[in-house]
Amino acid sequence: ELDTGLGEIAASRLDGYEPLANNPQEIERLGPLLKKHGLEMRSLYVNSTLHESEKADESIEAVLAIARKAKKIGTELIVTNPSPIRWGGPENKQDAQLKVQAAALEKLGRELKGMGLILSYHNHDIELRNAAREFHHMMIGTDPAYVTLCLDAHWIYRGAGNSSVALFDVLKLYGPRITELHLRQSKNNIWTETFSEGDIGYPAIAKYLREINVRPHLVLEQAVEAGSPKTMSTVEAFQKSSRYARRIFAAFA
Repeated sequence: ELDTGLGEIAASRLDGYEPLANNPQEIERLGPLLKKHGLEMRSLYVNSTLHESEKADESIEAVLAIARKAKKIGTELIVTNPSPIRWGGPENKQDAQLKVQAAALEKLGRELKGMGLILSYHNHDIELRNAAREFHHMMIGTDPAYVTLCLDAHWIYRGAGNSSVALFDVLKLYGPRITELHLRQSKNNIWTETFSEGDIGYPAIAKYLREINVRPHLVLEQAVEAGSPKTMSTVEAFQKSSRYARRIFAAFA
């Protein structure tokens, strides 16, 4: 129901869409529909497998093929989350795998920069395990000229045991590298129906980013989980979320 869904996004007073793309054909399908609904695709989310040498080059080429198509319709940012060993599994990457992944991530960033695009690294909670060694090595082990950060505030918060202290430490450590900010909220650590006041102090995040003169691309990323309320339609929820986001980040306009 992509056509209907994009229509609802436009009706929600949002002016862009960040899809998850798996192949170039999906971008070709999206282009005419985005134009139909007056939506831009400034950023694009792709998964990648970079921690295994034999798969990394193949994964990089797959991302680049998608990026070439996306650039033609106005995309500027490529967001990637290097896949875990097994989605939902307890396994952790070892030091050798982290080094391979960081080198591959930087290689991808170099290739994208050569195309006039920006690579923005994204994480979930799994990368915060074991003193956040995977997350920090993707930052410290790569050149900021080629690898920037998509700060998903809630995954940092949750991965650190629901800690705002840890979230703001990450903000202070890597703030200048933030090129995209994913906006999602929770109350009592359960994802909310709308983006609003809650566990994470987004006004304080906005204030800090203004102070360091960083203006990231803002992406509203609502999600539901067990316990999330459902009291309104999707369009109503996104309209409310859009209004709050525009107010909190008004100075970024």
